[in-house]
Amino acid sequence: MALDNGPVHGREALAELAGERVDHRFKGLPPDAYGLTLAELAGQRRNLFTDGFATPVLALSAERLEHNLKLMETYAARHGLAFAPHGKTSMAPQLFHRQIEHGAWGITLAVPHQVWVARAFGIGRIFLANELVDAAALRRLAAELDADPEFRFVCYVDSVRGVELMDAALTAAGAARPVDVVVELGAGAGARTGARTEADCAAVADAVAGTRTLRLAGVAGYEGEVPDADPERVHAWLRRLVALAADFDRAGRFEGLGEIVLSAGGSAWFDAVADVFAEVPGLSRPVLKLLRSGAYVSHDDGHYREVTPFNRVPAEGALEPAFRLWTQVVSRPSAEQAFANAGKRDAAYDLDLPFAQVVRPADGGPERPAAGIAVSGLSDQHAWLRTGPGAELEVGDWVGLGLSHPCTSFDKWQLIPVAEADGTVVDYIRTFF
Repeated sequence: MALDNGPVHGREALAELAGERVDHRFKGLPPDAYGLTLAELAGQRRNLFTDGFATPVLALSAERLEHNLKLMETYAARHGLAFAPHGKTSMAPQLFHRQIEHGAWGITLAVPHQVWVARAFGIGRIFLANELVDAAALRRLAAELDADPEFRFVCYVDSVRGVELMDAALTAAGAARPVDVVVELGAGAGARTGARTEADCAAVADAVAGTRTLRLAGVAGYEGEVPDADPERVHAWLRRLVALAADFDRAGRFEGLGEIVLSAGGSAWFDAVADVFAEVPGLSRPVLKLLRSGAYVSHDDGHYREVTPFNRVPAEGALEPAFRLWTQVVSRPSAEQAFANAGKRDAAYDLDLPFAQVVRPADGGPERPAAGIAVSGLSDQHAWLRTGPGAELEVGDWVGLGLSHPCTSFDKWQLIPVAEADGTVVDYIRTFF
């Protein structure tokens, strides 16, 4: 799919990223590259391990990144789903555009700042999987919509009060175009946002209908918040969501729409979304079945490796963990302990500690498995390594760590080298958190 999802200025903004100069802002880059543009540095095709990169340094696998992009493109197409991957995972406009090249309808985001980043890089379709009641943000949104007739924006609503606040802010802003909203059905008692009952959803829809500034575009929610989630409970909640869309349609709430938006889908249950969305009954107009999974782009070696739906449907393929954090052993005080120079400032640790995977000896010897080595804790700038009997590890060795949770891996790095399997760095991904 061509980059027709946003205005030309988005591609120009991407090109400007390549003109950024390497300096102190970016961790892990070769000090002798300071002053080069990122395009110039990428053109040198330096090797991650032998051409001056400094530890700690986070790298993305070029091959695995492309594999994951292709896999989810194929999966969504196979199941008749539109795909708006959640951009909060990476906040990397380069990856947003690669996702769109791989068939994505648009990008999902969570807060206004993320929307402005996406708009600065030409993303023309945005699904905000959150309520939006901030008056200043709504003023800017109104200006964006009025300035660009091609810009498509959809967000959640889940309360009458929220609708009133949106209407007041948009009216005060003189908004010419109505904002498309979807009523969010909550996943259950104790879950996150969302109207808790169908009656509550109907009251919110009635409130939307009473405004000039909002347009009801569909229904949505997040099945990952279903309490005590298991396949049966998740399928049941998704069927409630589909039934809500059908009820709204029978009541004439979608009159005048070209399509009805029906959206769900995190990274743990998108197989259930595919199952239930395949059951959507015939409605009065076409249904945009919008999946929003985001963690797939890098996947991981921990939490998402365990919960990915591809474990349940192996015939559909498998995502591959694309991140590796390289850190260097700086202290080996005993046979049972070592310390490396990456810590909480560099590695995700909210779901699991990093996983020691491979060792690259300081003497240039071949890479080997990190046998007998485990990360036992993290300080701000140190990884605590527990080493078993016979573990081969010396001061100066590089240790490659797998990570758990893509969202809190990307957000610690402003610039991430993309390396091929032999260590050749072919690109640099810029993030905007």
